[in-house]
Amino acid sequence: MTINEAQDELIEDFDLFDEWESKYEYIIDLGKQLPDLDEKYKTDANIIKGCQSLVWLHAYMDGELLKFEADSNAIIVKGLVNMLVKVLSGHTPEEIAKADVYFMDKVGLHQHLAQTRSNGLASMLKQMKAYGVAYQARPEVQK
Repeated sequence: MTINEAQDELIEDFDLFDEWESKYEYIIDLGKQLPDLDEKYKTDANIIKGCQSLVWLHAYMDGELLKFEADSNAIIVKGLVNMLVKVLSGHTPEEIAKADVYFMDKVGLHQHLAQTRSNGLASMLKQMKAYGVAYQARPEVQK
């Protein structure tokens, strides 16, 4: 599945809900689905700066593909980061670095999240794209 196909799927999922309360519940459900991150990756180096909650992001190469694992101490933030993982993980570093990530605007996340959560989401995306750029420069780095 391409990055855009994954985004379009998320948009379709959000379109199933009429009320934002239901959409928040869906985000929380996505957070519950996110596998726990191995404790060895819950380090200061893996903390996303700019998030109100603690968010850890572990990036690694699996062959030609850049993969992400993440976790947070806040359930709604786990849902937000899980959406980004679903969209971006498992693609080449170049695809990730160049991706136009539009699903957040299309589903209205920026309008309905608190400013601090919206800023945190932007920080998560920025870090994932930065990993894409970094791994393009150093493709030999492995898990």
